[in-house]
Amino acid sequence: MVPTQGFVSVSRRPPDVEDYLEMLRRYRSWIIGPMFAGLVIAVVVAFLWPDTYVSSATLRITPQQVPERLVPSNINTQIAQRLTAMQQEILSRTSLSELIQRPSMDLYKKERLRTPMEDVVENMRKDIRITILDVPTAQAPGQGRIVASAFQISFAYPDRYKAQAVVRELVTKFTEQNVQVQRNQAKLTTNFLADELKAAKADLDQKDAEITAFKQQNAGRLPEQMQSNMQTLNSLQMQLASVNEMLNRNAQEKMMLETQVQNLKSQENFVKAGADQNAGAQTVKNERLIQVNRNILDTETALAAARQVYKEDYPDVRTLKARLDTLKRERDSLEKQQEAQNAKAADGPSTMNPQVAKSLEDIKANLANVQAQIQAKNLDIQERTKQQTKLNEAISAFQARIEAGPVNEQRYAALMRDYQIAKQNYDDLAKKKDESETATNLEERKAGENLEVLDPASLPEQPSEPNRLLIAGVGIGSGLLFGLFMAGFKEMKDTSLKNLKDVRAYTNLPVLSSIPLLENALLVRRKRRLFWLAWSSAVIVGTIAMSGSMYYYYFGRS
Repeated sequence: MVPTQGFVSVSRRPPDVEDYLEMLRRYRSWIIGPMFAGLVIAVVVAFLWPDTYVSSATLRITPQQVPERLVPSNINTQIAQRLTAMQQEILSRTSLSELIQRPSMDLYKKERLRTPMEDVVENMRKDIRITILDVPTAQAPGQGRIVASAFQISFAYPDRYKAQAVVRELVTKFTEQNVQVQRNQAKLTTNFLADELKAAKADLDQKDAEITAFKQQNAGRLPEQMQSNMQTLNSLQMQLASVNEMLNRNAQEKMMLETQVQNLKSQENFVKAGADQNAGAQTVKNERLIQVNRNILDTETALAAARQVYKEDYPDVRTLKARLDTLKRERDSLEKQQEAQNAKAADGPSTMNPQVAKSLEDIKANLANVQAQIQAKNLDIQERTKQQTKLNEAISAFQARIEAGPVNEQRYAALMRDYQIAKQNYDDLAKKKDESETATNLEERKAGENLEVLDPASLPEQPSEPNRLLIAGVGIGSGLLFGLFMAGFKEMKDTSLKNLKDVRAYTNLPVLSSIPLLENALLVRRKRRLFWLAWSSAVIVGTIAMSGSMYYYYFGRS
């Protein structure tokens, strides 16, 4: 067997500048070829890539024209917050489909033939761009500058006129949508407040009806009538005291008149018995009877006065009552004796002189007069008693009103509190409704927060893409990198000795001389012809491709 030969791996020497230059000379075709191919591909792509024009418009958010402190807005969101909702509405499938298929627009005609409408709408959404901006605006002198919000609408499309038309249509939709949203929100707020005001009015009327019913049911017992009830009660009590005083006075006067009647009767009996033989003894008895009647009258007067000051169980009152009972029993006894003597005297002959008869007539006249006064006193006492009863009933009624005052006051206070709350709610809603109606009128006149077209839809003069110089530069750079990569890869795979430096480095032997590579002249000429033929063909094909794409771009498009 032949023994296996051993191989020794030798690291490559580091190349210098001359080596790099030699590599570039040796692999120049590998570098220039991809660069030219990259240039051709980039130019063809750049000129076959259709132009895209971008039209844009800027809308500014203008604040409310009337000061907010004079007319508060009834819209709960700022216009910057409503942009998202409006954007979703305007960029919806229905809106964009109508815009794409509109005869005056006729957008994405080729795409509609190849793809469904949903994909076309999605592509149009990508071509539409809405950007929020901050546009500085000048303010009054000495107050610096403020920043007003704005946003920009742009649309990219191969036809610049249609791009401008689409942006103009989007601007119109945004302004109209903003006006519609503001009016709808303002009307919705006003209608809501009107319904709430109607409900508050019904609640206020109900509370008012409850208060009216309470006043009707508690007439005279209301809290605000407490003072007048107290005054009326005091007046009734004073009237009752006056009536009681009059009753006591009438009772005393009646007692005095009754005593006079008794005295007159005694005198009448005395006169009738004046001719009797027992006149002396009878006179003594009559005088005793008159004295007893006088004592009775005095005692009754004292008893009436004591009763006005003291109660019935007071010792002085009881003493006067006992004395009065004793005097009345004595009077009754004397009257019985007088009647017996009068009856006895009537059985015998009677003789009466004219003077006695005249005295008897006077006594009867006085007796009739006193009895008439007693009758008048009785009538007055009856009338006073009726007044006393009525006054007592009225006093009881007013005392019941006063006693019911705290309960009625609590209930009345609760009703009035509910009424005040309902009235306050009604007043607040009425004020808010008026303010909302004013704000709605403000929105109707477009004096509220609006969108103002700061820059109208522009007509682009130059396409925004493609950037053909950039594409060509990228193609050349990519070809150069690819060529360098291929040259470096080929150099790494080639392990042959290229020059004397490699021989000295890898053999460590002195080099006496070098023999140049001897090739057949015919082969050399053939290689050169093939090389130039290949390059000429490549340059011609590349030039034709680039020229064709340029021609198509400038003259071939319809």
